[in-house]
Amino acid sequence: MFSSFFSRTGFLRTVLVSGLAAVSSFSAPAAIAADTYPSREVTFVVPYPPGGNSDNLARLFADRLRVKLGVPIVIENRPGGTTSLGTSIVGRAKPDGYTLLLATSTAFTVLPYIRDVPYDPIKGFDFVGSLAGYLPIMTVRNDLPVSNLKEFVELARKEPGTLTYGSAGIASGGHLAGEILENSQKLDLLHVPFKGSADTMTALMGNHIDFFIDGVGLELVKSGKAKALVTYASVRHPELPDVPTPKEAGFDLALPFEGFWGLAVPAGTPDDVMKKLAKATEEILAEPQTQERFHRISVSASWKDGDAYAKDLEQSRAYYSELLKTIKMSDD
Repeated sequence: MFSSFFSRTGFLRTVLVSGLAAVSSFSAPAAIAADTYPSREVTFVVPYPPGGNSDNLARLFADRLRVKLGVPIVIENRPGGTTSLGTSIVGRAKPDGYTLLLATSTAFTVLPYIRDVPYDPIKGFDFVGSLAGYLPIMTVRNDLPVSNLKEFVELARKEPGTLTYGSAGIASGGHLAGEILENSQKLDLLHVPFKGSADTMTALMGNHIDFFIDGVGLELVKSGKAKALVTYASVRHPELPDVPTPKEAGFDLALPFEGFWGLAVPAGTPDDVMKKLAKATEEILAEPQTQERFHRISVSASWKDGDAYAKDLEQSRAYYSELLKTIKMSDD
């Protein structure tokens, strides 16, 4: 029943080939020696639709990775199942370094606790390393009569069951943040899941939802199209220095685990290939221009090697196993 999903029709496939026309006709065999890697284009699977934080991050990173590796990087957006579709596609790919995954905390540490997933989140992948942490913003409609988190909570208590929030899907970071807020403050909020973060922006601008907690709020806030109540993280957003964190706003809330994005490949990928990818990734994330560009899309560049990132995922799994019980989150 998955055949229609795996069709090449209907998903966005963007080839980042600026300045590389000469390499577009590679015909190297699939199995090549690690010391010649890469000799052809590399596919980078993003398990979300275009336009959201994950997609923006992937495109910025891929543009620099293309330069580092000297071959085209093909972005393939494979949304579905709140990351499970795209993640499972990479899990079944040939472990040769030519299929990469934008790994998310959702796919590896949250989703497996609330539903069966078509991949092994522990043994099915090797991790190149971490890419970035998340800086979500609690963004509300301009005409919502609140100017800070305290006023929002008071309004939600006065009007239970009426305030709605959007997210990039069940078990996404925005959904978790909303559930945490609702549970901790004893609120009655209505969750509206979308296919991706970009859809939440459209819904907010169309007055179909009242708020969301997502990094894409930065664009709306800076343009004056919406209001930011808090940066839903342990530190302030570098692009919104006047917006407090929940703790600074007077709320001691649990926060989504901050080690959000990483770079993964199918289990069994050769060590030499992993080392090349790790070296390129570390160099990219150390670049000041990369860090600045990441901040502009509500992302914080964060490099850890594959072993350290895998340990972070273990800690995140332990964190969410308890948190999900507390907030009684389910796949509905």
